[in-house]
Amino acid sequence: MADQLQLYSYWRSSAAYRVRIGLNLKGLPYDTIPVHLVRDGGQQHTPEFREANPQGLVPVLKHGSRVMRQSLAILEYLDETWPSPALLPPLSRDRERVRSLALTIACDIHPLNNLRVLQYFENTWHVPQPEREDWVKYWVAEGFAAIEALLVDHPSTGRFCEGDTPSIADCCLVPQVYNARRFGVSMDAYPTIARIEAECLAMDEFDAARPERQPDAP
Repeated sequence: MADQLQLYSYWRSSAAYRVRIGLNLKGLPYDTIPVHLVRDGGQQHTPEFREANPQGLVPVLKHGSRVMRQSLAILEYLDETWPSPALLPPLSRDRERVRSLALTIACDIHPLNNLRVLQYFENTWHVPQPEREDWVKYWVAEGFAAIEALLVDHPSTGRFCEGDTPSIADCCLVPQVYNARRFGVSMDAYPTIARIEAECLAMDEFDAARPERQPDAP
């Protein structure tokens, strides 16, 4: 498909990070349109960006005239539009496991340490930074304990979350580990997660998606 892909992204957004990984794994070129989530009160709040996403969240992917929102929906769109290499395994039971792992991260861990939640704590409730960081660490640890239990010794776990091919689950896991490290969460209790993260980051597609490698990184 010839229509150019444009990704509205913020270098440190873990949701945008997921989509960058997926685009790279598919070998799809795209233009990055930076949306700074902090500068100028947050560029995601501008009327121009709200036209693209009324939620005021990144990522947004434009494919020609089509506008897509929500990272997991975007990843599945990429997988359906460009089926190879696949981001979901062929068997339905394995696809369910991959989606379950991805949703555990995207729906149950990530929202509790999202920027807008932390900004609300700071600006409305005036929660001091140490307490905000404790909040993040607590919920990441709770979530990672569950993810580790779902991965360790599971017969479907291979080099990656599901077998020996990266999937949507890995697209979600690596950015969440990045967030965890940002907030000082030790990975010692999650050796399977840490091993899979290392396997992923050894691949060029994951490495190129790192926050510090993005054109809008400071």
